Amino acid sequence: MGKILIGTASWTDKSLLASGWYPPEASTPETRLGYYAARFPLVEVDATYYNPPARRTAELWRDRTPKGFTFNVKAFSLLTGHPTRPSALYKDLRAALGEPRRTLYARDLPTEVVEEVWRRFLSALEPLHEAGKLGAVLFQFPQWFPPGSANRRYILECRDRCLPMRVCVEFRNAAWMTPDARDETLGFLADNDLPYVGVDMPQGHPSSIPPVLAATSDLAVVRLHGHSDKWTSRVIEERFGYLYSEDELRSWADRIAGLAGQAVTTHVLHNNCCADNAQRNAERLTELLGRLGADVVSPDPVPPR
Repeated sequence: MGKILIGTASWTDKSLLASGWYPPEASTPETRLGYYAARFPLVEVDATYYNPPARRTAELWRDRTPKGFTFNVKAFSLLTGHPTRPSALYKDLRAALGEPRRTLYARDLPTEVVEEVWRRFLSALEPLHEAGKLGAVLFQFPQWFPPGSANRRYILECRDRCLPMRVCVEFRNAAWMTPDARDETLGFLADNDLPYVGVDMPQGHPSSIPPVLAATSDLAVVRLHGHSDKWTSRVIEERFGYLYSEDELRSWADRIAGLAGQAVTTHVLHNNCCADNAQRNAERLTELLGRLGADVVSPDPVPPR
């Protein structure tokens, strides 16, 4: 059985800070990240989907975490076919476009602007990669990204652009994972050494993907979004306001242990980020997997500063 890293998809959201999970002395970005890293060996950075990171920010993440800590980083929305706020573009690029006011897609922009966004996004992640702390760049493709030769080519383009950093792939169009298409999708990913991201999420929505787990590379990834009955809400705390039950966690522990038997490393991210739900569930899942004899990675000690 391969090793399993468990973490959450945030360490700074407002509802977590208000929940009391952090002690009073963890009151700065540095001390909060240190407190988190002393309890989990893995975190997913979702903020980079909304705004591309600065290189200096990645350097701080690198310096504020122990040697064995791992960051997965969500790709910027412009690079995955999602709508992007003009204000999220780099200031000089936005100015060159004449301060556009409407939501943008990559197809709306000059090729040289998109190329520069790619270059700056990946350059900002280099400090994490060079320190061995970048697990994977998460490419979450939208519900209007169906299976087809053009989209498969784009997935490979994303992989190649990111090299030597690695990527993992999450779909939000169920056509990729219907019973008839599933083997072809997973075969495509396996043939190209691309980790598939298995998801648990509410079903019955246009973006719903069935909770299939599969190892298509030496890295396997699982993201647990919960089952909020307000999945379509624009209020983040409502959309992800779900706490997994003990029975659910036991079931997922069994499934994840089985997945880990097919991969060298498995990343499990709790994205039910409302209050401290994700942290509580991640701590309990760690315990349950440990009881099953799984090789669950413990966090390294945080170095004193």
